Order: sequence, then structure tokens, then C-alpha cells
Amino acid sequence: MLVLSRFQAVPLIEAILAGETGAETTPDLFRTTVPVVLANDGVTFPDGTRVAWTTLTDIADSDTGCFKIAPDGTAEPIRAFSEQTRRYYSLHPTPAAPTMLVSGIPMHRIKNTDPQSDTLEKIKAASPVSGTVLDTATGLGYTAIVAAKTAMRVITVELDPAASAVAERNPWSRELFDNPRIERRFADSYTEIETFAPETFAVIVHDPPTMSLGGDLYSGEFYRRAFRVLKRNGRMFHYIGDPDSRTGASTTRGVVRRLQEAGFKKVTPFPAAFGVTAYK
Repeated sequence: MLVLSRFQAVPLIEAILAGETGAETTPDLFRTTVPVVLANDGVTFPDGTRVAWTTLTDIADSDTGCFKIAPDGTAEPIRAFSEQTRRYYSLHPTPAAPTMLVSGIPMHRIKNTDPQSDTLEKIKAASPVSGTVLDTATGLGYTAIVAAKTAMRVITVELDPAASAVAERNPWSRELFDNPRIERRFADSYTEIETFAPETFAVIVHDPPTMSLGGDLYSGEFYRRAFRVLKRNGRMFHYIGDPDSRTGASTTRGVVRRLQEAGFKKVTPFPAAFGVTAYK
């Protein structure tokens, strides 16, 4: 799968303008590097795919798009519209792994960090990650993929199949579909969590969208349901947002209070991960 963004297109255009006839680039948004041939009619990749300079110029002009390249060299933006939620989903490039925009809102922190580093901070806050793990919001699957490196089993829940359609075309999400330790479910985590037996999970990684998009997932009732399915001495990391911002600070105070009311005995802030970890 050949996927490009402006971070690949711009250096290739600069190389041909400098008179180069060859270069190295990443055909999968920084996962791997390959040599390519530069000619007047475009760039030829090792698999024979040739992308015209006009196509690469269009990609270079897009600050927010990632593009899947077809065998004939044409480019299709990686995005989807959900009839179910009436939301737009798109793959958004960064200088590392991409994030996903949901109605224009990035699903990972990308200011002064990158989506992979953001995910690792969340997993660190939930550590040790072992046994059976619940990931309440699949998105691009980064949380499930990292958790599956140490967990016995990861169940990840996604509300909207349109988000999965974007993930399927993201090179960084491949293990979400290939790793046998990961079980994917399409449901609303607010109701799906009720289908699990008490004390099913050693760890819950709860990374909901903003409160405006996922209000029920910040509710006291959801926290009570999460408490029920956590094992004794289990823990839930809850991503909230920047604790130093006015909105984040206010949301954090409410979340901490509701977690305590739900039965969690200890709620520990993890500012580096923009969230809190609650212990049962």
C-alpha cells in the first residue's frame, strides 16, 4: 500500500528541481524507506507505480491530507463520511505517524509531540499492561496495537465503521487487523461495556473523543460500569485533555469526582499523558 502526504511530496519536488534523478522516500508515511527514480514525467516507485508531478504537486499543496496511491498513479484522499454519526473522518499527516481528524478535531496530541509518543504516554500511565485489556475507542488502533505487545488479549471497541475505513488505509494501523491478540468490536462503548462479566479486565484504556462528541463516556454511570468489569487491583487510564487549560482543568475536576463516586479508591493525575489513572 502506497500512501503519501506533503511530507513525502515536497522533498521529491525539491529533488527534481535540483536536477536529481534519484532519491529516497517513505512510501508508507515514515514506516519504511525506499529508493525512487525521478524523471520528467514523475516518480517511479520500486513496485513500478509512477506518480506524475501534477499529482505530487496536489499532494504537496494539502496540509491536512494523506493520499492512497492507486496502481495507475492516481491519488485518493483518505477520508470517510459516516451516515451513522454524520461525522467526517480523515487521515491527517504529521512528521511521524498520522492522526485522525473527526469533524476537524485531531484524535491524538500533535502539538510538541506526535501520535505514537502520545499513545506511549497513555500506555505508560496504565502500566503494567497485561492480562485482558479493554480499549474503549479504537480510532486508528494505536492504543490496541501497543497494548497487545504485552497484554494477553485486547478488546477494542469502535462506534463508527467509517473510522475503521480510514484505519484500513493507514499503514500505521496494519497490526490492528493482523494481530490475533486484538479483537475488534463495532458498538458504543457506553452500552457494550455492559456485555462483559464482572472483573473481566486487568486494564482499561479509556481515550474518548472530546466531551462534545462523547459525553456519555464521561458520565458517572459509565464509570460505574467500568468499575464493575475491572478486576480487583485493576486500573483505568482516562484521557481527558490538557490539565493546564481552563476547559481541561474543569473537566478533570468533574471526572475525578465522578470516578471517586463510582468506587475508585485512588485517582492519580498523569499530566504527561493528559489524563488520570483510577485504581480499583
